[in-house]
Amino acid sequence: MTAKELRQKYLSYFENKGHKIIPSASLVPEHDPTVLFTTAGMHPLVPYLLGQDHPQGKRLTNVQKCLRTDDIEDVGDNWHNTFFEMLGNWSLGEYWKEEAITWSFEFLTKELGLDPNRISVTVFGGDPEIDSVGVDEESVVIWKKLGIPDERIYQLGKADNWWGPVGDSGPCGPDTEMFYDTGKAEHGQVCRPGESCGKYTEIWNDVFMEYNRNKDGKYEKLAQRNVDTGMGVERMVGVLQGRDNVYD
Repeated sequence: MTAKELRQKYLSYFENKGHKIIPSASLVPEHDPTVLFTTAGMHPLVPYLLGQDHPQGKRLTNVQKCLRTDDIEDVGDNWHNTFFEMLGNWSLGEYWKEEAITWSFEFLTKELGLDPNRISVTVFGGDPEIDSVGVDEESVVIWKKLGIPDERIYQLGKADNWWGPVGDSGPCGPDTEMFYDTGKAEHGQVCRPGESCGKYTEIWNDVFMEYNRNKDGKYEKLAQRNVDTGMGVERMVGVLQGRDNVYD
């Protein structure tokens, strides 16, 4: 599958789920002085995640050009780029975890044909830094219902399973990530999704954005619950083509 085919398949799938296709925003943010570049698909949508009405409605999908500098130490390994494209689908205060996780899994296994037995997932397992937010048991239950067994569901802390904010403050929340087993042998001190041994490649991230981190570092509930998802085009194409890196 080519990148062009993946983009079209993704956008068509979510358009059929009631999402409006929106264009990629500029790589240079127009109204955000906190960062130099658009770092993620959610970045241009921050006003709408905070409650402003989007002209296209509450379900959106797009392919967003991104330039990530906080991953700079990882660039040059098999799967990290500085510039990349992010496929995303968004719920602005409408559907929630059940739909987001189910559609992610359905797209990966039914539309792209990935082997469900090679998919592992991580969920937010709580973290002392955010003691007001506990384990995401709801996501665990949904994954089990979809057929992912306990041994392939990992509960991890903030460093692994909490997304955002992009700057010092803004919308954020726990996430669940999907990883594909590349078939490499286990190695290293810890070999699990989220570690850099190379066996597991992250292919999708569903963020459940229901918090706002204020400038004092406190986490407050947003007025609406949002779903923010992302899948890297280059990385997914690499997996689909049986490559072991994004550069090939």
